Amino acid sequence: MVTSADRYSCPKVDAMQAAVCRVFNEPLVIEEVELAPPGPGEVEVELRACAICHSDIHYLEGAWGGVLPAVYGHEAAGVVRACGEGVEDLAPGDHVVVTLIRSCGHCYYCARGEETACEHDFPLAQRTPLSDAMGRPLHQGMGTAAFAERVVVDQTQLARIGEDLPFDVASLLACGVITGVGAVSNTAAVPAGSSVVVIGAGGVGLNTVQGARLVGAAPIIALDLVAEKRTSALAFGATDVLDPLAVDSVTAVRDLTDGRGADFVFVTVGSKVAIEQGVALLRPGGSLVIVGMPATGVTIDLDPGNLASLGQRVLGSKMGSSRIDIDIPRLEALYRRGDLRLDELISGRYPLSAINEAIADVRRGKALRNVIVF
Repeated sequence: MVTSADRYSCPKVDAMQAAVCRVFNEPLVIEEVELAPPGPGEVEVELRACAICHSDIHYLEGAWGGVLPAVYGHEAAGVVRACGEGVEDLAPGDHVVVTLIRSCGHCYYCARGEETACEHDFPLAQRTPLSDAMGRPLHQGMGTAAFAERVVVDQTQLARIGEDLPFDVASLLACGVITGVGAVSNTAAVPAGSSVVVIGAGGVGLNTVQGARLVGAAPIIALDLVAEKRTSALAFGATDVLDPLAVDSVTAVRDLTDGRGADFVFVTVGSKVAIEQGVALLRPGGSLVIVGMPATGVTIDLDPGNLASLGQRVLGSKMGSSRIDIDIPRLEALYRRGDLRLDELISGRYPLSAINEAIADVRRGKALRNVIVF
């Protein structure tokens, strides 16, 4: 039985291993760092797995700016180690998914169910729990810093999972899966029978494809330059795949949608060209959903007159508009029933010491999701 004293106990600060980014576009450095104990409303989690997302790579490359030195990583799962004062719904030993989504539950946005837009000023946004061996602060990248053996995060960033769910699989639920599936079911609320195009068949794109399959969309058309990824898209539920270099995508999509264009186009890569192409694939009244995030400063050229006259919509989707306390248990249940493919997303498993190799593999387009296991 967990007593009140156990619940609020905090271990003495001690050293752990983390992969630190000190210079953009340079290899990460494995260092001994210190992690402060959890404060009120915060939880320390001993990580067992952290998947590598393209968002981490964008930050490591400096595409979105940021503060250095930093520890990145945000798609993780592990076991609760200690809880700060006021944490009532979690206890040491709980298995959890660790996300970057913090939500206060009562601000204007949270009250509307828009938790990814929460406007609350969390203490962890003002202070980092991380410091290096010299006591100098390390930025908590993406509010998580999961390229490390342990993290301290706000309690709202955690979703409890079953103790028999493998941690490598569970880590995928923290970002790639909720982002892709959520873009379909939450952001766009795609009705059954809708025609869907997904541009990009990487980790998020494949989850967008299976999100479309789960809601009963048809046809589901996936576009990607890489043959292996097009094959994967078929396995995840695409009815048709296209190579944009080999065919005229606009003509091909119209041929597959009775000459109209798609009801929904999801752009899962952060590419100006892909976003602009997505508009051309829409039918009148269709919706373009931007899921992938381009580098800071990238702009797109859209004709507002066409959008207005054709009644088309452009939607942004942050983290699949997810509410993790609802969406992660639902996705876990779908996986357990065999309706959600997760194991097939994992391309490789690496120790923390080999994180640069794992990242390089993702950069080369050779992997859907590489996972760091602790």
